Amino acid sequence: MSGLRAGFRSHSLYEEKSRPSANLIAANGRRGKTLRRATRGPMNIKPMKEVEAFLSPVAESVGAELLEAVWNNREKSLTLYIDAPGGVDLNLCEAFHRAADAALDELDPTYGAAYTLNCSSPGLDRPFKTARDFERHMGEAIEVHLYAPFEGAKYYEGTLTAYEGGVITLATKKGEKHIPFEKTSKVCLLIEV
Repeated sequence: MSGLRAGFRSHSLYEEKSRPSANLIAANGRRGKTLRRATRGPMNIKPMKEVEAFLSPVAESVGAELLEAVWNNREKSLTLYIDAPGGVDLNLCEAFHRAADAALDELDPTYGAAYTLNCSSPGLDRPFKTARDFERHMGEAIEVHLYAPFEGAKYYEGTLTAYEGGVITLATKKGEKHIPFEKTSKVCLLIEV
């Protein structure tokens, strides 16, 4: 698709640039001439928590879980991150994209302004942000990066055994560690190469 109009999104699974939307082109009072108004500042959008709550049942209807909705104001794009028990493939991304696209017409998160809709898997190195992230990866190998040394180290890796009250319980080679989540800079799956 070469351009977007106000209130319409790309139906592509791939990110694309768009031309100024129709609502940004205004007549300057002279016949046959137009002025383009530059977009400055952030676009008026609905809160991402509202978008996530609205689209969660849509994700469940196609066998996925909506992890996060992220707005990129510079690119005027909405990216929806999904996950599923068997992983995310292109077919699941496409099914969710089509279902979310129809639902977003009703919600109208940008109040009629043009934007690009993207759908993606979270990726292997996506940081854990919620208790649900920890629940989903219980019993798996993770890595924990810290802002400052905790019990003599700024990095731990091991098996996630619990997450309660904001404390990560990690089984390491040197024993069990209880690390407060607020002291971490990043927690993610351990990727062994």
